[in-house]
Amino acid sequence: MMLHQERPDTEWTASWIWGGPEDWPRNEWRCFRREVELAAWQGGSAELSITADARYVLYVNGVLCGRGPARSWPEQLSYHVHEVGHLLHSGRNTVAVLVISFGTATFAYVPGRGGLLAQLDTVEAAPDTAGDSDSGGEVRRFVLGTDASWLTAAHGGYERRAPRMSCQLGFAERVDGQRWHPDWAGPLAEAELDAAWEPARVTAGPGEGPWTALVPSSLPELTEQEVWPVRVESLKSVKPVSWTAFLDVRQAMEPGAALHANPVSFAGYAAFTIRAASGCEAVFGFVNGFGPLRGLSVNGRYYSGQEMEGEQPERYQRVLLRQGDNFAAIELAGSDHGAGLHFGIDCPQPFEVVSPLTGRTEPSPFILAGPFGLRTHIDHLADAHPLQEYRGFGGGREWDTAAFPDLGVYEGFRLLQDASGLDAYTDYIRPFEAALTSDCSVFAACVWKSEEVPRPVPAQMHNVCIANPVPAVIGPARPGNPQQEARLLTDTELILDFGREWSGYLTFEVEAQAGAIIDCYGFEYYSKGWRQDTYGLDNTLRYICREGRQSYTSPVRRGLRYVMITVRGADRPVKLYSCRILQSNYPAADIGRFHCSDALLNDIWEISRHTTRVCMEDTFVDCPAYEQVFWVGDSRNAALVNYYLFGAADLVKRCLELVPGSARQTGGLYADQVPGGWSSVIPNWTFFWVTACLEYARHTGDTRFAAGMWPKVRLTLDRYLEHIDSRGLLHIKAWNLLDWAPIEQPNDGIVTHQNAVLVRTLQDAAELAAMGGAAGESGRYRQAATALKEAVNRHLWSEERQAYVDCIYPDGTASVSYSMQTQVMALLCGAAEGERKERLVRYLAGPPGDFVGIGSPFMAFFYYETLAQAGNVQLMLDDMRTVYGQMIEHEATACWEMYPNFKENRANPQLLTRSHCHAWSAAPGYFLGAWVLGIRPAAPGWSRVLISPQPGDLRWAKGAVPLPGGGRIDVEWSIAEEDGAPVFRLEVTAPHDIALDIQPPDGFKPQVSVTVL
Repeated sequence: MMLHQERPDTEWTASWIWGGPEDWPRNEWRCFRREVELAAWQGGSAELSITADARYVLYVNGVLCGRGPARSWPEQLSYHVHEVGHLLHSGRNTVAVLVISFGTATFAYVPGRGGLLAQLDTVEAAPDTAGDSDSGGEVRRFVLGTDASWLTAAHGGYERRAPRMSCQLGFAERVDGQRWHPDWAGPLAEAELDAAWEPARVTAGPGEGPWTALVPSSLPELTEQEVWPVRVESLKSVKPVSWTAFLDVRQAMEPGAALHANPVSFAGYAAFTIRAASGCEAVFGFVNGFGPLRGLSVNGRYYSGQEMEGEQPERYQRVLLRQGDNFAAIELAGSDHGAGLHFGIDCPQPFEVVSPLTGRTEPSPFILAGPFGLRTHIDHLADAHPLQEYRGFGGGREWDTAAFPDLGVYEGFRLLQDASGLDAYTDYIRPFEAALTSDCSVFAACVWKSEEVPRPVPAQMHNVCIANPVPAVIGPARPGNPQQEARLLTDTELILDFGREWSGYLTFEVEAQAGAIIDCYGFEYYSKGWRQDTYGLDNTLRYICREGRQSYTSPVRRGLRYVMITVRGADRPVKLYSCRILQSNYPAADIGRFHCSDALLNDIWEISRHTTRVCMEDTFVDCPAYEQVFWVGDSRNAALVNYYLFGAADLVKRCLELVPGSARQTGGLYADQVPGGWSSVIPNWTFFWVTACLEYARHTGDTRFAAGMWPKVRLTLDRYLEHIDSRGLLHIKAWNLLDWAPIEQPNDGIVTHQNAVLVRTLQDAAELAAMGGAAGESGRYRQAATALKEAVNRHLWSEERQAYVDCIYPDGTASVSYSMQTQVMALLCGAAEGERKERLVRYLAGPPGDFVGIGSPFMAFFYYETLAQAGNVQLMLDDMRTVYGQMIEHEATACWEMYPNFKENRANPQLLTRSHCHAWSAAPGYFLGAWVLGIRPAAPGWSRVLISPQPGDLRWAKGAVPLPGGGRIDVEWSIAEEDGAPVFRLEVTAPHDIALDIQPPDGFKPQVSVTVL
């Protein structure tokens, strides 16, 4: 289903521009603007073609009218064409663009170079010279393009030293409203512009630089729908801890890591001096569960991270500070993608943090010792990774000293009693680069409070939830409360509940004094006063107010249900007029429907629908909060759900076409998340991509797509077939994942579920080749599938356990674990046949007690496919009620990433799941339509449709499924009794050009009616 009009590619006249001294600055928000005079604009169409590296926000005459670009590879950079004619007028017009340069790779961004390319053209109908209304076409006239006449300035309000949000994302926001003109994007006289503005510099022409090809976006613009909170969940007076900070340890240890997003293992220390006014007890807090944190040394006394206090993953350590200088070193040993370390110190006495080298705080008080060992890890390459062999938290294994020759020097550093001992480490220490540090951590300040006092929520505070002009008034915490006065609880914290999970841009309007601070922190789950903090995600925004009434709209996408707002440093009341989310997702109508006699299943279907919607951006993303990443394997299941709910086939196509661009990263195996800087391979994810390509071609009937994708499918499968060993099995070093569960799926070896999936993948590839006009190539892949199936059954079946082993390790030993994951995939992918198949089908309903169970809703998708294949829809419904029912019991408004079944999934028992909204989990949105309603395609492009409801224990159901060419099929059925016999009444409404195969369920007297449109 295409929701946008096709248009010709832009003929570029513009040039790439940038400004400032750095070509690819880290976390720099840069402003661009250009005035243009339109002498007699009478209205009509004007199109602004635009792209940027890395992201842009477009304004015309001060009106926000576009964001982008869609995530893409730099050598195939996407650009968007925004219609802006309605925003233009006669006279002077202003085009302004805010661009961020990340300066580091993320999971959705591959490094290029800071840049902006934009061009404005007017579009008029050409004269009809032939007397034929179809012959006129369009006349496009160039108005302006980016060049050296544009002005640019680094946005002075944004703090470039803000922390990374997560290893997957860019940066959190710290913005000072006093340091930049609020109307910079609108019409301004040149005299009103700050002296920081300068002419832009041209850096490349179209198709030059890292952006060798410019590709028009195939997707419509995303939505921006205003969502208000539903209530104020809580109100508190709080006292912040004394001091917080953030360190980007990974890039400090390995400066070249900015160019990729691969995990880096390292060993070293971050050290600093605490200058205390007097001797006292202080508390060190490490609040975000930073994996490489191994311990803390203060004045030579060492505290192991495992022995620290606090509920995991938070770690707290009480230490005694002496008057004067105290030398502190944080030991950091392990692997990190780039989330960084958030920590703080709380102390009742005054202190300052200074550099142990100079005794000063600027430019950074921290020094880096090391790295004493360093290795970048790429999972599908055969290089050793010795730093992973060290288990500093009780594993008992030592470093590979051949790769880590400085082990003794490294361990001696933690014993240093003062800064004078640094003289022995001059070859190992250097200042911690200031750009990689932040002098405060808003996340730490929101998670860790020195003290807090709950307050009742007054009625007027709920004005922030109501679209009217009356504000919520947030007064200073001290007046009128002697207890708070004594404790100096000067900050006020309120938590807003937006009712369900959303994904978009936070916007608020306040009236405040200059310098008042508004801290915002988004999270997903809150229950009975307990907040699930986003330990792997700094989902914060700090806004420093200018004087008076003002508004701010964040340009950073966030996922959340709750927003904690903390007002700091306000001596007079702050008026909060609104706090809203601009919900942004792929523009899709709610075409799919499902409603049945079981209210629980209706709720489950609804959370599946909402989950899928908020995870549809310019690609499918795994989750709106933690990652916002297009995971290739996840998207196969999300695509099927989307077909049944929204019918957004062009989004599926966009996702599928992005994947082969990763070939250069992975040698043709294709990356598991794209486009991104992490060169990681999950073979199953590539295999699911092949199946998704076939399913898209079947769904749409698009044989041209099949023909275009076939060479790319062939390329990767040929690379995988090179890893078939002498036994005929796939043996590969990679991230051999299928499910978040304690099954044995080693990253080097023969993994049974992976071999079974490859059997189906090879068969699907053969069919795709035939659809794409390459039927002569199909035979090779069918033969490979047959050979692999035979090898799976010869080597991976256990007669003793009457099941397939989970894996065989490189040394030839078989797994101890037996899992339902492996048996399900053997069934689903056709590896199991005959008596083995019959036995495994029995396991679906009653597996042996020691088998590892399904660990995630993602794996449940394949389990449900297998149940449907076996004709056991009743067991599917029962499982949905159980596993999704527990989400509903916890008031879930979206589907969880994990089940709370295994300790491997959680840092502590209260964490029911990590992500509370995950697209890979929305299986009911597909299966309830495909099997309970029974609407399934019977021919490519849905030219023929099977209507075969399977009611299970339901009494009635009704709903609709969108068709790929437009329109939909509606089905309604009910079970009644007539003359003592059960009757199945079925009503079907469908377009006239769709052939229907109607198969009422067995055991009923059918009454069928069909309405043709």
